Amino acid sequence: MRQNLLAHYQRWRGTPYRYGGLSRSGVDCSGFVYLTYQSAIGFTVPRTTQALAQTGERVSKSQLRVGDLIFFNTGKKTRHVGIYLGNHEFLHASTSRGVIVSKLNNPYWLSSYWKARRVLN
Repeated sequence: MRQNLLAHYQRWRGTPYRYGGLSRSGVDCSGFVYLTYQSAIGFTVPRTTQALAQTGERVSKSQLRVGDLIFFNTGKKTRHVGIYLGNHEFLHASTSRGVIVSKLNNPYWLSSYWKARRVLN
């Protein structure tokens, strides 16, 4: 699964962030998760971060597996979602840098970590 996710990332790398976007001209975090699950994994998940946050089963940070969804509190009412890649890395559409791979142990992501969900068993 990691190889499929990384291959998908190579096609989308650097795509700019655009709220509500679902294309290479711009994509938001939940849209990117939606498209990645569809294309790289062959599984359909909900389109919004709110719906994704209620999908599957909750999993502890110490039990993360490749493909798990990870969620962050990035503002008072703002949530962010990405896909765990293993090795403390995750794939996501960043508002400032577009589609990238980030380190989960980066101080920003550590402090805003909310929860993780396992959609696939």
